[in-house]
Amino acid sequence: MVEGDSSGTVKEKKPRSAKAKPVATKSSPQKVPQKRSRVVRNFPASPFEEALSFAKAVLDYGSGASVRRVTLFNHLGKSPESGLSRQIITNANKYNLIKGGYQADILELTPEGKKASDEQIQPRERARARVQLAILDIEPFSGLFQRFQTLRLPAKGALIDAVKEFGVSADAAEEAVDTFIVNLRFVGLLQTLSGADRIITIDHLLDDLPSSLGFQSEPSMIPVSSGQLITSGDAHFEGIAFYITPIGDVGSEQREHSDLFLGSIVEPALESLQLKVIRADQIDRPGVITKQVIEYLFKSRLVIADLSYHNPNVFYELAIRHMLRKPVVQLMRTLDKIPFDVNQVRTISVDTSSIYKMVPQLEAYKSQLAAQVRSVLENPDAVDSPISMYLPASG
Repeated sequence: MVEGDSSGTVKEKKPRSAKAKPVATKSSPQKVPQKRSRVVRNFPASPFEEALSFAKAVLDYGSGASVRRVTLFNHLGKSPESGLSRQIITNANKYNLIKGGYQADILELTPEGKKASDEQIQPRERARARVQLAILDIEPFSGLFQRFQTLRLPAKGALIDAVKEFGVSADAAEEAVDTFIVNLRFVGLLQTLSGADRIITIDHLLDDLPSSLGFQSEPSMIPVSSGQLITSGDAHFEGIAFYITPIGDVGSEQREHSDLFLGSIVEPALESLQLKVIRADQIDRPGVITKQVIEYLFKSRLVIADLSYHNPNVFYELAIRHMLRKPVVQLMRTLDKIPFDVNQVRTISVDTSSIYKMVPQLEAYKSQLAAQVRSVLENPDAVDSPISMYLPASG
């Protein structure tokens, strides 16, 4: 392109580069990426079972008396000042299990916390304490329970709409519902009756106590959809959950198992968390540990490890992730025994023994997985594993 100036001289006009970067000025400053806003909750940021395990540690280590916070965490092999340790204490406080905040020198159990934690307490009294702390003392959980008790567990969308009426913000509503469902299951107020999940009354729980205490997990029967081949260069690792699982050949039992868990448990649970699930066969040949698989283990924001069938590749890949001390959640069929090496890390147990046990409890199971994922992602630098338990002691 050419143009003339006032003297009649013809000169060439250089085209603008399409990749020219804008220059920041006082009138047009460059935009700075905004940090993620913190979620404001009027409920604990973890399921009751996790907070209860800490209360049990206080009970066991202190023999029912108060304990020094630093000494207790040293005994547990955790840093008392880490974000995860602070969150553990904060949640135990919100559930009214303990007295003393994360800066307190002394921690002690509340009277109800001791009842809920002590396995020597009469089962009915222990169950009442757990229901009180996990459900009735948490305003949004109590509100949902009072509204829906004796009924079938409503659809998750209906629960999300309802929980907002009890002071839960829109951005925290789904998390609140997930935690509520997990707590119901743990304390025994969510049972499968007549082929459906039902929220039972406290009297019903106490009348049928032996079969109600404990926690169960369940998958679903939604078929998995086939994905396109994904290369490591295309992946945005911050939005990736890498699913390590026994894949097997097409048509094999292990492949059908992996497809079922992926499509009906893992993907639905992580969809709302804006995480895309990638399985190894979507980046390379199944059953082969390659450079790309290692890259996903190193860079993915989250790893979901399915320990079913005791597949050696899965344990190899899990060990790599543990060594990195990055977020990981473990799950496994109840038909398989959790090996000693990893039985200290909480593992979601999935009952695949009968379709009639699996299908009715789908929503509760997905909520448990989503709750655990939220917990590890909120504290990605403080992940428990056999490696993290050893390193503090060895310096």
